[in-house]
Amino acid sequence: MSTHTHSAETTRSVNPFRVALLVGGLIAVGFGVAVLFWPAKTAVAVTGVLAVYAIAAGVVYIAVAAVARWQSTGSRIGHALLGVLFILAGAYAFASLQESAAFLALFVTVMIGVMWIVEGFTALFTLGESGSSAVTVIFAIISVLAGFALLSTPVWGAGFLWWLFAISLVVLGVLNVARAFPLRG
Repeated sequence: MSTHTHSAETTRSVNPFRVALLVGGLIAVGFGVAVLFWPAKTAVAVTGVLAVYAIAAGVVYIAVAAVARWQSTGSRIGHALLGVLFILAGAYAFASLQESAAFLALFVTVMIGVMWIVEGFTALFTLGESGSSAVTVIFAIISVLAGFALLSTPVWGAGFLWWLFAISLVVLGVLNVARAFPLRG
């Protein structure tokens, strides 16, 4: 009887959800710390991972074009061209990882800035449909100003977003690790 209870207790303590929280939290903390201490190196590493993905996706697209005989000729040509573009983009990124990382950071920053501006104006257009006009106007103003701030200083904005991302990973990772070990009252 004691063995059965011990077995049930052991099974209960190895909860897959808690393990996922723990592992995910530790990975987030590790990556966040890496970004905080080595921001340029981690940006280059992320770019390298994206370059590997681009090359792999390109190979898959070319393979689809080669073997998908049931698809139309136009579809197969499109897949082949897309595959070549993915491979070229990945190869270029590998050839100049630092420049590609800088471009990627600026591109993402500009896109976030544009999206925040559009989101702010969209909020204003839906002013009559929201539950709180004052909160909607405040949200819209902050969103538009934040978007213009990113667009006016994209290099600073990219650095700030990368720093914010790192701190968020560390904080959320620590919280997930804490969630994996519930407090008992």
